[in-house]
Amino acid sequence: MSPKTRREKAKENRSIEEAKSLGAKLIFEVVRQEGEEELSRPILSLMWSGVAAGIMISLSVLGEAIFRTHLPDTEARFLLENLGYSLGFMVVILGGMQLFTENTITTVLPLMSRPGTRMLWRVARLWGVVLAANVAGAFVIATFYAHTPALPANLMPALMELSHHATGMPPAESFFRAIPAGVIIAALVWMMPNSEGFGFWVILVFTWLIAAGDFTHVIAGSVEMALLMVTGELGFWSALTGFFLPVLAGNVIGGTVIFTLITYGQVRHELHR
Repeated sequence: MSPKTRREKAKENRSIEEAKSLGAKLIFEVVRQEGEEELSRPILSLMWSGVAAGIMISLSVLGEAIFRTHLPDTEARFLLENLGYSLGFMVVILGGMQLFTENTITTVLPLMSRPGTRMLWRVARLWGVVLAANVAGAFVIATFYAHTPALPANLMPALMELSHHATGMPPAESFFRAIPAGVIIAALVWMMPNSEGFGFWVILVFTWLIAAGDFTHVIAGSVEMALLMVTGELGFWSALTGFFLPVLAGNVIGGTVIFTLITYGQVRHELHR
């Protein structure tokens, strides 16, 4: 190999490495800027967007129930019915609504870039508002489903069955099953800037994986929890300690402590170059 060829090869290798590095940094910047925008939004905007997300995420539970009700009871039904779980996430994510588990990565990246008490307060404020709004929306739609004739009667048995399954695990099991769900949602958010028009399929596949893997998600699961509570089949304390808090902790650990720290670690030494 001639010296000129070797130089050209070395230049090509450097270009490839720089492109790889730029890709990771670019994704980081896109997600970080999205987080900055969310942190700057007024409280009322966050609240109403969060309520809307809590209501619309119920389509995940409803979609599953429709498939379960109408598909034949075969071994393949489980995999097919979990496609319904993706419906609510598609509406919420593609519609730009505030979903708490998305914020475990988007709003944390600005905090990692500019750590400080003020930024920590802004993140905590957004998390608190969005989480409360998501749960409020879940209770609104659960009450609507349970106490009006909006849904066909033949769907209710499947809705209740799904709700009992989602909230009926031991707290420790709910916690550990929530960790992969948090990682998956954070990975989904991380991939969206690079999806190149395939965002629909990214959401479909990865949220289907949450349901097919029988993992637990605090907001979609809050619809099921709320449905059991408004029908008198689940008490407040059991719902809080047996489902909500363990799943919340698991989703945060998966989305923030595991995925976000890993992704930040791969670019932190390159951010100021």
